[in-house]
Amino acid sequence: MVEEDFGIKILQNGTWLHQGRPIMRHNLVKLFATVLKKDENGDYWLQTPVERGRIEVEDVPFLAVEMRQETSEQGKNLLFRTNLDDWVTADAAHPLRFGAAPYVTVRQNLEARLTRAVYYELMHLAHERPAGSDHWGVTSANVFFPISTDGAK
Repeated sequence: MVEEDFGIKILQNGTWLHQGRPIMRHNLVKLFATVLKKDENGDYWLQTPVERGRIEVEDVPFLAVEMRQETSEQGKNLLFRTNLDDWVTADAAHPLRFGAAPYVTVRQNLEARLTRAVYYELMHLAHERPAGSDHWGVTSANVFFPISTDGAK
């Protein structure tokens, strides 16, 4: 497999750059995102069956730009739309993480940072953990996600 540096960077605001210039074609960014991987060392790669290229990511590769609530057999579900128009439900496989910023896992170990507006909307749903605990958080798909600001990953 050929390995190289692709000269791609994802800014904290979700903008994808190639050699310092914004990639203006949204569908091209969406295509790149389908082959985006993060390895055990925290490095990001665009990887196809024949080539693999390192890319730089300032924070995380995606932003959660919209939230909605739905009810299913699993109870209340919180769904998040990314800046690349993918929807993910917060659940055991796609946990919410609260630290220096709030995040939701999109797939494997790739996360989206919640935008400020989505974070505020989510905080309106915060409630005390059942069983009289003093922990606050949100529930989605019958999973309680405690709110923490300790910055732990």
